[in-house]
Amino acid sequence: MTDKTDEPDGPVLYHLDETCSLDDVEEGRAYQGYVNGVVDYGVFVSLNDSISGLVHESNLASPLEIGDDVKVRVEEIRDDGNLSLTPVHMHDYDEVYVGEHDGEEEEPPRTPIGELVEDDDVTVEAEILSVRQTGGPTIFTLADGTGTVDCAAFVGAGERAYPEADEGDAVRVVGEVETREGDLQLEADELEVLEGEDAQEVRDRLSAALDERAEPPELEPIVDSDRLRALYPRLREVARGIRRAVMKDRPVVVRHHADADGMASGVAVERAVFSLFDEAVDDTEAKYHKFNRMPSRAPFYEMEDVTRDLNYALKDVERHGHPKPVVLMLDNGSTEDDADAYRTLDAYDIPVYVVDHHSPDDEIEPLVEEHVNPYLEGGDYSLTSGMLCVELARLIEPSVEEDLLHVPAVAGKGDHSEAPEMEAYLELAREQGYDEEHIDDIADALDYESYQLKYDDGRHIINHILDVEENDSHDELVPHLKSLAEEAFGRQMDAARAHVDEVSLPNGATLCTLDVENFTHKFTFPGPGKTTGRVHDGKVEEHDGGVVTVGYGPDFCVIRAEGVGINIPDIVDELQEEMVGAGVHGGGHLVVGSLKFVQGRREDVLEKLYTKIAEAPLVDEHKEEVGEEPT
Repeated sequence: MTDKTDEPDGPVLYHLDETCSLDDVEEGRAYQGYVNGVVDYGVFVSLNDSISGLVHESNLASPLEIGDDVKVRVEEIRDDGNLSLTPVHMHDYDEVYVGEHDGEEEEPPRTPIGELVEDDDVTVEAEILSVRQTGGPTIFTLADGTGTVDCAAFVGAGERAYPEADEGDAVRVVGEVETREGDLQLEADELEVLEGEDAQEVRDRLSAALDERAEPPELEPIVDSDRLRALYPRLREVARGIRRAVMKDRPVVVRHHADADGMASGVAVERAVFSLFDEAVDDTEAKYHKFNRMPSRAPFYEMEDVTRDLNYALKDVERHGHPKPVVLMLDNGSTEDDADAYRTLDAYDIPVYVVDHHSPDDEIEPLVEEHVNPYLEGGDYSLTSGMLCVELARLIEPSVEEDLLHVPAVAGKGDHSEAPEMEAYLELAREQGYDEEHIDDIADALDYESYQLKYDDGRHIINHILDVEENDSHDELVPHLKSLAEEAFGRQMDAARAHVDEVSLPNGATLCTLDVENFTHKFTFPGPGKTTGRVHDGKVEEHDGGVVTVGYGPDFCVIRAEGVGINIPDIVDELQEEMVGAGVHGGGHLVVGSLKFVQGRREDVLEKLYTKIAEAPLVDEHKEEVGEEPT
């Protein structure tokens, strides 16, 4: 070690200790530093905990990462105190250690939130995620890219501490780390709102660290599939958005369809996010109050549902200081009927991600952050949402993969998928101890129980049916629910079969119609969609040619087709244009879907629909895989 007053003649590398200030830095000298932030335009390098500068990307010969040691030359000390640095490569140099002068008090080093330890006195630089006022202290939730922590500041019971500090501000906090209800909490002695370059440096450091931590792992699909590979870039973007939300302590709201495929989708993502909460957030209860999964009965995001979600979210912002959530739509959310809900969320800057396999409308593309849908990459709905969401779950948190390997097969069975990937998923399930009959029983049990749950997530019951959570109930629960479902189907079919009307169409197809309002049991399982589907399956077995089955009520109908080349989304568009005042809307898959209309125009709409079915060509081999679409 050489003293500053005894400098050698050759190349010199200077080391600044924590007592040094900008006055100790000289242009043209080389200093030892470390990377504290990576941004698009370069890297930030610290010479000590209080002095840092920027190496512009144009001066980087190779990438650097946070924590890397680097030698830099100070090219310029600007008037505002900012340093312009360039990397240097040195050989045969001496080292000079500078510091401990003028009796200056040493500034404490900055401690990353992820390295906080109980009873330590620390200085933390971070961004405020949220502020909430309790009957005692003011609680600031802080994030610095390495983690999040609650910071308590007290000036008086129920009195707002540091009113100048608000959500989104960059702050420097000095205090002591303590434990409150099992979680670390920072007790603030001082809190300073940073401005200018200091604030920007904190934000850049946070953003860079979050980008690094939120980056999904590099994985291949769990089954060999070019269609899945084509969707992986979109899945990675959704995973990145969800991972980033969790790491910024932002709530996640999941909405999914209330059937086997939708339940499988929601549970897969739930398991991954819960596991990520356990790993990334220092809050043992976070997964219970910052993740909300809810089924949706309608095949789109109804205004009733989005209003409920938004109301709960805004209450959490006010009462608990939570940031506004991100919304994830699963097995739902791809149609123009979702647009009004998305625009409502956009008014509050709440981002939406969609993973779906229903025929999409262009209108929603500018309203969502990312849209994963097989149709967008040249595929079709045979690749179900549950299959996609297991892949998404692996990208969110790879550790959950082993528990979910049989779930894609359940999702596929629930939607009667005949996708090329289906056999591979079934084989994967067999390797986990689930034969095809068992998988089919799980799907039927999920459909039955999701109907009983109405708008509840049924978290543990659904987990036990899917067998993704340790339990002793699965082996008895699934066959019991399967038998109840079959009994309910039997009662419904006994009532409905005698009232199915058949007519031969000019194109050679058979049209089967059923008034589900008057000739089925209402308000019980199975509902109109599944009842129509079961009737349709029976009629397909009876007839050699194409079959289309329509179950109708006062203001809706559900459609199933086999061997007839109809396109339900196109039919909806045509009816909307041709029947002004009929209030037609709906959609679904090409040969599986539903329509809604005003009751007074029912006969007109059905007549037009039957005409279009009669004009559709027959197909020699069914190309579209038929799935369930409950209304």
